[in-house]
Amino acid sequence: MAKKRKKTKKEKRIWRFLRFQIFLILLVLGAILFYYFSGYASKIATMRKEASTFVSKSTAETFKQSQTSIAYDSDGNVISILKGDKNSYYVPLTDMPAYVEQAFISVEDKSFRSHHGIDYKGIARALWSMIKNGRVSGGGSTITQQLARNVFLNQDVTWQRKLEEIFIASELEEKYTKDQILEFYINNICYGNSFYGLQAAAKGYFNKDVKDLTLSEIALLAGIPNSPTEYEPLQHMDKAIARRNIVLDGMLNDRVISKASYDNAIAESITINQPGKIHNNYQETYTFYCATRALMEKNGFKFKYSFKNEAEKKKYEDEFNQAYDTYNKQLYNGGYRIYTSLDSKMQGVLQDAIDSGLDAFDEVDNEGIYELQGAAVCIDNDNGFVKAIVGGRTQDIAGYTLNRGYQSFRQPGSTIKPLIVYTPLLERGYTADTTVVDQPIKDGPTNADKSYSGSMSLRRAVQLSKNTVAWSLFERITPKAGLAYLKNMEFTALDERDETLAAALGGFTIGVSPVEMAKGYATIENDGMYRQATCVKKITDFEGNTIYQSEQQEKEVYKENAARAMTDILQSVVTSGTAAGLGVKNQATAGKTGTTNDNKDGWFCGYTPYYTTAVWVGYDMPKKLPGLYGSSYPGEIWSRYMNAIHNGLEHKDFLGVTQFIGEVTTKGSVATNNDEGGEEAPPEEEQQ
Repeated sequence: MAKKRKKTKKEKRIWRFLRFQIFLILLVLGAILFYYFSGYASKIATMRKEASTFVSKSTAETFKQSQTSIAYDSDGNVISILKGDKNSYYVPLTDMPAYVEQAFISVEDKSFRSHHGIDYKGIARALWSMIKNGRVSGGGSTITQQLARNVFLNQDVTWQRKLEEIFIASELEEKYTKDQILEFYINNICYGNSFYGLQAAAKGYFNKDVKDLTLSEIALLAGIPNSPTEYEPLQHMDKAIARRNIVLDGMLNDRVISKASYDNAIAESITINQPGKIHNNYQETYTFYCATRALMEKNGFKFKYSFKNEAEKKKYEDEFNQAYDTYNKQLYNGGYRIYTSLDSKMQGVLQDAIDSGLDAFDEVDNEGIYELQGAAVCIDNDNGFVKAIVGGRTQDIAGYTLNRGYQSFRQPGSTIKPLIVYTPLLERGYTADTTVVDQPIKDGPTNADKSYSGSMSLRRAVQLSKNTVAWSLFERITPKAGLAYLKNMEFTALDERDETLAAALGGFTIGVSPVEMAKGYATIENDGMYRQATCVKKITDFEGNTIYQSEQQEKEVYKENAARAMTDILQSVVTSGTAAGLGVKNQATAGKTGTTNDNKDGWFCGYTPYYTTAVWVGYDMPKKLPGLYGSSYPGEIWSRYMNAIHNGLEHKDFLGVTQFIGEVTTKGSVATNNDEGGEEAPPEEEQQ
């Protein structure tokens, strides 16, 4: 009987075991069926495939995207920091102190060197959290997983994202070395306040390079990525210090630092030292413009300046805008180093000349911007590069303002005459001594003083800026031929409607910019050889590899003898014409004044063997300014600036040109500063 009972108990145990095994088999089969028929199998297969694709297509460059670009002036000083939505710099692990590697491994992933990208215990904790709370609450992410999430995924807390993160981490460990993964991680993780990468954080919080950080500072920065908003030191220094201490404790326990180093780091007082904001308004905006065009050029974009019809022009403008937007964004995120020709000292002198020259006018518009404005551009005649550009008067206004140096197009008045009338005439056999006639023209312009001088030399007509002479001679050249010179010098706002005689006096549909006038006059100074006006000399990537080098190729626009003859005549404008008294001390000087109808725009364009500078003064919304002539505010600004930057320079004469001393004339006397004959177009031709 006892034997029978014993047998029954044994059978019951076997039966229970079999039922449990059957239950497990059914549970597994059910899970497998649910896995496949619910669509999870397909989803997971897709995620695994995506992970493999992400990593297989990646290169080391993938982890160096969205880097901050920096622009430098001619002396190597930083004039601009260009960043998109991230402030990020890339620094190789080999260029970082050893403490950096040790700090991050101690606080973020102690088994980093031994695992294959995944912390299974951490994953188990995350899965249990999902089962318990119905959602993934985080945790368990290795450095490799965090890198996967930050570069390839988003911060969503879901099981799908967590699983794909695991797949990507496994693929990363297969493709890259541990040192590469750690380097990618340190350079891509967020340190709060839009600082991405340790170098950006070091600069942003301590105004230091990574290599100059102390152990205490490294520990503090290494503690931030765990929760950037909670541990960033600008608003939460107490929490940042507490987190720093945890990092240092871990490093001590891991025996990667000594007790003495630990004690010193704990005792060190952390001081925030943020760099001052760089805001070189006009230098920066012009640099952005030139650098974007340089990238466009490097990538094969073909710039055009004349068009057969409006349809062709519209198509080009659409293509230009699209390309400009593309490469401008690239500029802000490419980690470029932009080396410019801009001289910050000359920039300051030019800005001061405009500010002091217009300081009597304090009227402002509804936005607080000065109503009367000035702009100027200076070009180095040795190489054609822009040395200084001022786009307006100094004001304490946040952000960038209109850079009138290259963004505003205005009527140039008589300053256009040497470019499209007189130098072309000198190419066609005219000389400074050729006799021309100043007389009334039916339906044509008048001179500013309403008087006419009859026969005179071409030189004298330029000196006195005679409208009637320029008009009649331009008719002989033809507007189309005259404007072709501007097209050859890549003036950007020319219009087919500009091909009228009014262009001889500066009557344009849209107008010209100061930088265009400066490069036009620099072409005459350079014996008729045109060079593109730009401030960008070279662009490199963040590793120092040159990706763009300006070659500054020259192109003949005017014949050498004509350009030199024009320089000779323009010298006499400064000694005995409308610009008398505005010359540069101890230097050969050539220049031309210009004023538009009703004194709405005033210009002075001139040069020495060293520099060419164009100055404009006027209102953004054109209106009359009594007393505005090319020789008044613009000429005085030009003279003040040019004399300042030439101070101490050796005297030079123009090549092939002798200094003009004076000329005996049969009509009139030497003009006063206000006697500018070439500033008034007929009312019907006014293009304001």
